[in-house]
Amino acid sequence: MSTTIVGPDGKARCRWSGAAPEFLGYHDAEWGFPVSDDHRLFEKLSLEGFQSGLSWRTILAKRESFRAAFRDFDFDRIAHFTGRDVDRLLRDEGIVRHRGKIEAVINNARLAQELVKREGSLAAFIWRYEPDAKRLAKSQTASTSAESLALSKDLKKQGWKFVGPTTVYAFMQAMGLINDHVEGCVIRAKVDRARETFRRPGR
Repeated sequence: MSTTIVGPDGKARCRWSGAAPEFLGYHDAEWGFPVSDDHRLFEKLSLEGFQSGLSWRTILAKRESFRAAFRDFDFDRIAHFTGRDVDRLLRDEGIVRHRGKIEAVINNARLAQELVKREGSLAAFIWRYEPDAKRLAKSQTASTSAESLALSKDLKKQGWKFVGPTTVYAFMQAMGLINDHVEGCVIRAKVDRARETFRRPGR
């Protein structure tokens, strides 16, 4: 089975980009491009946690509602959430109403604040786990890696929740720590160029 699909412009893309209408824009403009913004990194880790047991399509469709509900994933604001906020979020039909996952985001926001005090930024800490591109598995054939296992373990040791190695690997794929676009995908070269000019945080 081919790993690519022909997009509306006649160019090849990763097969998954054609699985739902909203995937194409996300695949072409976001997935795999390197990110150093702390709020975007925290958002993606949080949404990957919410996705656990669900499809990314479900989460992507609700992303704007999640952003509104969680103050654009500004962890300094989320850290002050109380039980009343949890109750508010459990009534919000625009998001996934799962108490454990909601409470995990609030817990992780407080830990993100501590991490930033120690490391300077969430980005500087996370990008330390960028793998050597030469040692990567063939694109989209792995669901974990040595680096995702290590980052997951480190976050869990600090008390973070819903950050298992598979969740962390999906986060690393999306945030550009690896370029997992398949060979032949028109976006793969664009991501390579973006990664070449990207300034690694904390270096």
